[in-house]
Amino acid sequence: MTTKDLAVLEVMLERRRAFADPIVRMLEHKLANAGVVSIDAVEPDVVTLNSRVVFSIDAGPVETRTLVQNEGRGPVGSSLSLATRRGLCMLGMAEGQTAVIEQSDGRRESIRIKAVLYQPEAARRAVREKSASGRRPHGLTLVYSAAAGTRPLGEMAGMRQTRDDDPGPSAA
Repeated sequence: MTTKDLAVLEVMLERRRAFADPIVRMLEHKLANAGVVSIDAVEPDVVTLNSRVVFSIDAGPVETRTLVQNEGRGPVGSSLSLATRRGLCMLGMAEGQTAVIEQSDGRRESIRIKAVLYQPEAARRAVREKSASGRRPHGLTLVYSAAAGTRPLGEMAGMRQTRDDDPGPSAA
């Protein structure tokens, strides 16, 4: 898990302890057993916050979700909150790993990470490496540069009055 993800979990634990949230025990366990690495050192196949993950529950159909801090972020049905047992379990897991989650009703389910489609830390590293090698990030190329006196698209020229125009009401 990254140092950033660790900080998010620590704040989450403090807030949830105040309300005796049932997920507190799972948070404490996660923090006690977490291996922490810097953002630049996390492997690209490890689930971090805002990663896009393909997983399955109890060998069921595969699902794809983005692990988010708050449920309100992202389109409905495409995100999984870190505040859920599944989301919390996934954080820090790598492709191919399986873990068992105990639900609040005592039922146990197995979660398997099939793939990490996107990881923000790996994406940032890739952009940095491209720009350091002299290549343009994102493949953007400047194709035209307007002269300094050219007005930006949509900018209106100053008002021009002719002799017959009514100047309108006075500001006085």
